[in-house]
Amino acid sequence: MRPSPIVLARILAAAAGGAIVAASAQEDPTNIVADQMRAQGYKCDSPQKATRDPQASRPDEQVWILQCESGGYRVRLIPDMAAKVEELDKSQDGNK
Repeated sequence: MRPSPIVLARILAAAAGGAIVAASAQEDPTNIVADQMRAQGYKCDSPQKATRDPQASRPDEQVWILQCESGGYRVRLIPDMAAKVEELDKSQDGNK
């Protein structure tokens, strides 16, 4: 099992010894979501923006729309499981 992005952020914060890393990880979900995708083999070399989708999200399943240079993705983050990734076509990803 892969650790969730939140667990990874906490590990990084502890390893770096500080609130600076924790604060920046909490403020910028773009890199957290992109890192999870890359860990699962998806390409997202230049993440541009991650926007939470509140209508699709649930209390334990956050859904993010991730914009990468190569396209857009809907990413469902589920604790203690691999993320569910759906590639969006151009009309859905906001890069019209």
